[in-house]
Amino acid sequence: MIDLLLQGAVDGAWFDNSSAGLVGGIGGAAVGVLAGGYGALSGVLAPRGIGRRAMLTAHVLMIVLAVCSLAVGIYALATDQPYHVWYPFVLLGFIPTVVLGVLLPVVRKRYDEAEQRRIDAEALRRG
Repeated sequence: MIDLLLQGAVDGAWFDNSSAGLVGGIGGAAVGVLAGGYGALSGVLAPRGIGRRAMLTAHVLMIVLAVCSLAVGIYALATDQPYHVWYPFVLLGFIPTVVLGVLLPVVRKRYDEAEQRRIDAEALRRG
């Protein structure tokens, strides 16, 4: 029993190869569902100017979590962890950091455009 528990820790790895598959699979699915749901919501809400604070806060929070995952992966790489340990963290951190980082100004711009349309419509009503 003890041999089974220590098998993945023989090389000093944080977890074994099969656990890495779970980390990557579950983490990747979670990131995909969260990012997809956020993308759909922001695509619908931002042009309408709805939920600006909540959506931008969620966006920044997801970037922070992705950067944390990337930092863990880089730390694992720097401490000579095997490939199956550092790679899921780097992948789950790098892709969302880049994608969400590039899209943050776009989402902000859509909210700004919606606000400007609201201001222009109010000015037209007044006269």
